[in-house]
Amino acid sequence: MDGSVGAELTQPLDKNELLKVLNRFYKRKEMQKLAADHGLDARLFHQAFISFRKFVLEMAGLPADLHIILSDICCGAGHIDDIYPYFMRHAKQIFPMLDCMDDLRKISDLRVPANWYAEARAIQRKVIFHSGPTNSGKTYHAIQRYLAAKSGVYCGPLKLLAHEIFEKSNNAGVPCDLVTGEERIFMDSEGRAADHVACTIEMCSVNTPYEVAVIDEIQMIRDPSRGWAWTRALLGLCAEEIHVCGEPAAIDLIRELMFTTGEEVEVHTYQRLTPFSILDHAVEQIEARGLECAVIYGSLPPGTKLSQAKKFNDPDDPCKILVATDAIGMGLNLSIKRIIFNSLIKPNVNEKGEKQMETISTSQALQIAGRAGRFSSKFKEGEVTTMHRDDLPVLKEILSHSVDPIETAGLHPTAEQIEMFAYHLPDATLSNLVDIFVSLSQVDGLYFVCNIDDFKFLADMIQHIPLNLRSRYVFCTAPINKKQPFVCTSFLKFARQFSRDEPLTFDWVCRHVSWPVAPPKNIKDLVHLEAVHDVLDLYLWLSYRFMDMFPDTAAVREIQQELDDIIQQGVRNITRLIRATDPVITDPLQTQSGRGRQTVGNSDTASSNYLTSSRGRRSQRSSGERIDSSLAGRLVRDGLLTPDLLRELQREWSKDQKQESADLSALDTEDPNINNKGKRKKKKK
Repeated sequence: MDGSVGAELTQPLDKNELLKVLNRFYKRKEMQKLAADHGLDARLFHQAFISFRKFVLEMAGLPADLHIILSDICCGAGHIDDIYPYFMRHAKQIFPMLDCMDDLRKISDLRVPANWYAEARAIQRKVIFHSGPTNSGKTYHAIQRYLAAKSGVYCGPLKLLAHEIFEKSNNAGVPCDLVTGEERIFMDSEGRAADHVACTIEMCSVNTPYEVAVIDEIQMIRDPSRGWAWTRALLGLCAEEIHVCGEPAAIDLIRELMFTTGEEVEVHTYQRLTPFSILDHAVEQIEARGLECAVIYGSLPPGTKLSQAKKFNDPDDPCKILVATDAIGMGLNLSIKRIIFNSLIKPNVNEKGEKQMETISTSQALQIAGRAGRFSSKFKEGEVTTMHRDDLPVLKEILSHSVDPIETAGLHPTAEQIEMFAYHLPDATLSNLVDIFVSLSQVDGLYFVCNIDDFKFLADMIQHIPLNLRSRYVFCTAPINKKQPFVCTSFLKFARQFSRDEPLTFDWVCRHVSWPVAPPKNIKDLVHLEAVHDVLDLYLWLSYRFMDMFPDTAAVREIQQELDDIIQQGVRNITRLIRATDPVITDPLQTQSGRGRQTVGNSDTASSNYLTSSRGRRSQRSSGERIDSSLAGRLVRDGLLTPDLLRELQREWSKDQKQESADLSALDTEDPNINNKGKRKKKKK
């Protein structure tokens, strides 16, 4: 053996002395820098050294050349840097990419993303930035140009917004198709594409030529997870005119990005159409007796959100209060007079992926506060305040600041880039491939690489399932909530069935989700039904990418619409569901959008609509009350109920029939169908 030869030529190595030599090598700054030049950053250098040290100290027989070098160094006859070639030889065995580092660096060079879109660079596009706050008409003006064009594409952040433009366009006599991750609607009976299309931004085509393109909510180009989609649309859309709509904070960045494409930016500035004022008093008590609430939060299906918004907006409906999370920040037109912030704190995920509580930003506060007194509503002036007196000066301070300028745009590795990496690193897992890609990627100061944690989570989950790389990549880009166990389990089963080349039929899906489902009896049931809705969404999303394997799209969409109706009914009965819920349930009504939570609104009169927006406050009030370990306590901590409102509800539930009737009369409630004020009112016939 080599080790025997080395020992014969020199002498056996003293492991204690050897450990000292190796640790001195590790600490040499010159060696760290040399290794970095050859592809080993600080993290990889450390991992390679740990493996090399273990190899040297535990290997029964070292290669003769390495044995001799180490012996010379231990005896003072060699220099410690002589270890480097042998260290690198070992490092290349555990990190194969070091042998093809130049190729990998070229593949992961993201410094000039404008060059990825040759078709867009072949035309000189006109870029118009419609800048203004919420409720300033900026998107309206862009859409008017879109409707007047011979062809156009609208790119929005939400399915709700894409649906809204789809309907608005067709109602205006401009045939328009709809394309979202889970849905395709073609207005032509034979399936021919219309000249106009409304889509979610991830679904826009960068190969189809248009006269006009509209990119809504352009400030989301800085979003840690989805920003890449706005960058791709901005740089890649083949349209004569690109209309971007968003906050003024994005103007300078868009100008800089367009400078790299040689295109100028024309800015149109808009002012808010209706004013909103910050009240000088907080709303410490919400008198909700006998008044019905609408409820909107992130994990509700789009149809339910629209239904609840319609109920709240209907002047003939007794519902005058909206309990909501910041899901109402975008995509819903609401007739609100007053926004009441229940909290100014929200959970956020930092760059390390850690959850932390922090005060909302000026941009977030304006997005929600700006919903008050919308131009198209009956309230020509909005009001904003807080639930708690101590928060009022904080809110005024937040809203007094201008929004920080947006400085960078998101990027994301494409399937083609990952496939090229896999060619060079055939034994690496998909999760490792994207890790290596991000570690080697180069971006200039205008860009950042978007967070890939969710992608890696899904990649690791299905790593053991035999799939080709492109299919594996597509599965891992599916938009699912990894916090929902039932959705994750379904994702795994879908991938396993797919890998067997067995189509996922309607009957198979029904067995998996236990269809038909029963109406929810408590909050836990409601949360599960929302997860089932997400699973059906996942099926539809995959069906447009693998049509042969997910063949029963129409039947699945049909039961999803039925499920939407069941969930809507559950939300309408949410007070009863809360009362019926097992007190040990965890995380009820968790928002799957990952956003912070908000809460309840109130009405001083039966003719005005209010919304309260709270931001994930962990209740510091009523901390000694028994409710803390119950569902109610969790709702309070999650910001879905305020302590004051909870006490009010508890008092109402305990009142007898006679007192309730008296209270209802005092509120001028005319509906004779109400027996308990904790129950929802039935609409008048």
